[in-house]
Amino acid sequence: MIRNALIVLLLGAVTMTATACNTVKGLGRDIESVGRAGEEAID
Repeated sequence: MIRNALIVLLLGAVTMTATACNTVKGLGRDIESVGRAGEEAID
């Protein structure tokens, strides 16, 4: 019983970590996009 709970918690932690990495990557892409748009507006 404890082993199953530990496995579920571990899988949940891995899933949350993977989701966080994707979110940070997406945020970085959004910031790059805003920077490009700003450069184009200035030119």
